[in-house]
This record gives sequence, C-alpha cells and structure tokens, in this order.
Amino acid sequence: MPPRADWQRRCEDVGFYFHSLGGRYWEEAACYVLSGEEVDILEAAAEELQRLCLEACEHIVRNGRYGELAIPGAFSECVGDSWKRRDPSIFGRFDLAWDGEGPPKLLEYNADTPTALIEASVAQWFWLEDRKRLESTASGAIDESADQFNSLHEKLIERWRNMNGALGPKTLYFACVRDHEEDYGNTHYLRDTAVQGGLATQFIFIEDIGWSADAACFVDLEGNAIEALFKLYPWEWLARERFGPHILEEPRSWIEPPWKMLLSNKAVLAILWELFPEHPNLLPCYFDAAPLAGADYVRKPILAREGSNISLRRNAGALMTGGTYGREGYVFQKYAPLARFEGNYAVIGAWIVDDSAAGIGIREDDSPITRNTSRFVPHYFE
Repeated sequence: MPPRADWQRRCEDVGFYFHSLGGRYWEEAACYVLSGEEVDILEAAAEELQRLCLEACEHIVRNGRYGELAIPGAFSECVGDSWKRRDPSIFGRFDLAWDGEGPPKLLEYNADTPTALIEASVAQWFWLEDRKRLESTASGAIDESADQFNSLHEKLIERWRNMNGALGPKTLYFACVRDHEEDYGNTHYLRDTAVQGGLATQFIFIEDIGWSADAACFVDLEGNAIEALFKLYPWEWLARERFGPHILEEPRSWIEPPWKMLLSNKAVLAILWELFPEHPNLLPCYFDAAPLAGADYVRKPILAREGSNISLRRNAGALMTGGTYGREGYVFQKYAPLARFEGNYAVIGAWIVDDSAAGIGIREDDSPITRNTSRFVPHYFE
C-alpha cells in the first residue's frame, strides 16, 4: 500500500512527532486486515486475560507472595493496601501472539507504563479516515464501510471523566523523564485525554519532582504540593529513587496505582499458569526451566523492558538480546511462534481501559523478539 504523500505531517497533526524513531517506526507501506470475527476473538481474549490478572492480584496479596515478584519488602504493605482499596487504574496493554488460528496467547502484560498509545489510538484512526476519503479507484483506497478495532481515545476520556470525582479538586500532574521523545509524546497525549475528561492538569518532568521535609509532601519546582500524579515511570524504578521511601509516608493518588506492581512483572506469568493451568489464552510458564525440558522456550527477566535480556532457546538455534536486566530473577515461558508475513514477525498489543477491551496496535520486526525499535503497522477490519 503506498504511504500517504504527507504522512509525516498527518502524524504530527495529532501529536505523533516520534513517527520516525530509529529511522523507521511508523510503517504505512503495509497494513493488516482483519475480519469482524477475528476482532471479536481478540476483544474476548483481552477481557478474559484482565479477569485472570485481577484474580491473580487477589491471590498474591492474600498469600503474601511479594518476594517472588521482587517487590521491595518496604513496599509490600503499600502494594497490598492499594489493592485492598482497589485504587483506580487507567489502562494496560497485553502483548499477544496470534496468527488467526486457535486462541491468542499472552506473551506479557504491560500494566504499569504501556507505550505505543498515541499511534494505536489517534494516529492509526486518522490514517484509516484518510484512506477512506480517497476515490475508490485510487491506489491505497479503503472502502467506506471498513472499521478499526479502536475505541481507545473515547474510553480514555470517559475513564478520566469517571476519575474526576475520585480526585476531587486535586490537580493531576503528568510526569515522564526528560529527553525521551516517545515517553513525552505518550504522556502529553494522555494529559490531553484527561483535560477532555474535565480534569485540571499540570506537566512536570520526573527529575523536577522534589520532596519537602517541612510540608512532608512531594512538590513541583514552585513548591506546590503534588497531590495526584500520573507517572510514565516504572514503580520498581520509583522505589529505588532517592525520594522513593517517602512514597510510603504520604498516601496520595498515584496513576498507575501501586498495586500495578503485581502485574507489571513477568513473574505474574508463572503465577497465572500455576493458578489457571491449561487456560487457552496462557502459555506454560515457570520460575525454572526444568518443566520445559525438550521444548522451545523463552527466558525473560521478571523486570525488563523493550525486549532487553531476552533469551529465545529453540532447537533451530538460540537468539539473545542485550541489556542490564536479570538480577531480580527470570521466568521461563514456552515459546509461541509469532505470526509471520513476508519476513515480518507480528505482535498484537491488545489495550485495556479500566477493565474493558479498547482496541489493538500491531508491531512487527525482522526478529521474533519485539523491541522498542519494532515498527508500528496500522490495521482495519471488514
């Protein structure tokens, strides 16, 4: 499919400025076409996996299994209390392996700091609208009746609107690290949906958040108290920060909430398999490799990001990625071959807002290990 002549400008019109990270990130020289029945299967799988994950949270807290997830002991009570209060969550993204045959399989859950959001919501939606506006005989035209599995934008706004009462008059700060274009773009997009949901917001870089000993609260650069914070920054990193222990001193509105540490952790994959063995949407996963002897499997650090320190062990040969993760331990998950089209391995990111399925984004790579450089390819269904 020929790209739009002005695709860069059209992406930037919706705030998607990091479309060319690594030289080739947004990819519209191709697209994926699904059927309505396939969309129904993905929607059902995402909501079923969310249900299983919430049951796993209850099990972990009830049985105090925080150590298996490398949650610092000082934070265990904070995480457990957050779960017992059911502190509100906004979103998450399941990464699924599926080629259209059999049930989709869970690879991992990006439950705390999921990205690829703006491209999955508005960027690919406006790509489809532009394609539908072409003359039916034009190259790359898509029929007016085509749709997209994508209600992300609307559901995010509605979720923030429902959060408005819980936050009350508090200003919700949005934070990410400085000098990270992708995180900055995703954070500002989320802030925009919160504004549309009626919330008062401010932006601050993570590096600019301070602690006031006198007021016993976190503050911005002007000394204003930060009473509510959305942070696109992992909880396990926050816990290790200089001011991290102060999190335990002052209850506040955190988004995502502390209980998401139970799910943004690949150890939960082994616990899910233990609780729900043979579930059609799960892959066998363990804390050691012995049960997978003779099978192809993937070794994953329980705390790792963007495809780092992954080891894929197959009879056809091993494949490994570098990185700095692994000291907290690993899980061993049975290998599920990714769908492959013309040499491109595809992973489906199935989005959850609150507890409802909200659409998909598809990433593809020349390698069976998906990384932060993997390309985003739009989709539609007929």
